[in-house]
Parts: sequence; C-alpha cells; structure tokens
Amino acid sequence: MNNSAVPMELEPRVIDILSGITTATLTTLLLKKGLRNVWLRGARPLRAGQPRLIGRAFTLRFVPAREDLATPESWSSPISTRAAIEDMPAGCIAVVDAMGVSDAGIFGDILCARMQKRGVTALVTDGVVRDQAGVLGTGLPVWCNGAAAPPSVAGLTFVAWQQPIACGGVAVFPGDVVVADDDGAVLIPAALLDEMLLLAPEQERLESWIMSEVGKGAALPGLYPPNAENRARYEAAKKAGQ
Repeated sequence: MNNSAVPMELEPRVIDILSGITTATLTTLLLKKGLRNVWLRGARPLRAGQPRLIGRAFTLRFVPAREDLATPESWSSPISTRAAIEDMPAGCIAVVDAMGVSDAGIFGDILCARMQKRGVTALVTDGVVRDQAGVLGTGLPVWCNGAAAPPSVAGLTFVAWQQPIACGGVAVFPGDVVVADDDGAVLIPAALLDEMLLLAPEQERLESWIMSEVGKGAALPGLYPPNAENRARYEAAKKAGQ
C-alpha cells in the first residue's frame, strides 16, 4: 500500500483519543485484526516518563555503509539527512530505518535541534543516536536503541526518505500512524486508524472495569477475558456510568 496521498497532519481529536490509549492496548487490538508485527523492536525511550506521543510516520532509510558514498562529504549531498529534515512537516514522527546498527549514531544534537525547531513530534529508530547529552538537551523526544559516538557514515549510507522502510522489523509506510510511550513504539497502518479510534477507547474502558474488579478480589477466569456473565455486568456498569 502506498500512503503518499495520506495527509501528514493528524486531527486534534485523533491525538486526543490516542493520547489515552496505551501501546499495549493497541498491540492487542491490532493482534485481533491479524497484525502481529507492529511493535518496533529496539526503539526504546531515551528519556523515560515522557508523555505518550502520536504522529504520522515520516520515513528515512539507511543501507550498509559503502566507502565511496558514506563519507563526511555526503552530508552536503542533495540526498542527505539534512535535506530530509527540511522536508519534515510539523507534527510528524521521524521513523528511521537504521537496520539495527548500534555502532554508528544516525543523528546527534545539531540535527535533533533542527528537528525540534521544525516542530517534529519525535524521532523513532531501531538504530542509535550520538551526543546523547546534547540530544536530550534539545527536548526532542527520542525512541532508539541507545547511543554511540561514531557518526552515521561509520556504518551506514543514507539513501532515501518518504519511502516504505523496515524499522525494528516492522514495515512502515509514509503516513502510517505511530504511537510511542514507555513500552516502545507501535505502528497503526493508516487504513486501520479510524477503526482503532473506535475500538481502543472501549478496550481501555473494559480493562479499567476489569482492574476495578480485580481490586475487589475477583478471580481472573471468566473475568479476563470476560465471559457472558461478566460482560453483562460490565455493560450494566457502563450504562450506569460507573
């Protein structure tokens, strides 16, 4: 599927709804739709305790380093991370395929500072960053696989942006929706966004009710997932506004 025609800006109501939905809940709902591979491996929050963030995926892709292309001079090329950053719309989440390479930092403090100035919501990658203290100082929320001192060209060649990529073993198309919290980053295919907006709040309400029942001492069999009796009790409680 090509999402190139998908508007990159999310409506405020979408962000408002998904801000209250955990990535754990989203993986469960997507699993029920048959999607098992939506959690981006290796993308962990660089700073814990950040707010849950949501945005359309703006994709960037690296391939293995090739000595004639992966040079410091390439940073001035028309095909460069610098040029890609200037194309990033405010509100997007930059999702970077770094092939899980952990010994070459794809972005440092200067590039992250520019992304922050452009209003990019977050950076998500299966690779690593460099200048970790400086990156944290920019205020740009980052989900990555750690930090390394060497620059990207020490192990990677940047080749494209706004194309389908594989990040953390997940197929990501431009315009897909990414939700990131302390459990990591989860992809919602663009075509399933509206359905998730309907299903996810109800799932959160149900699980909140189940938690209240557990707090009262209820046993899990027949409660989680709820059998017909407990489902009826839940619906009654919901109707009563409990």
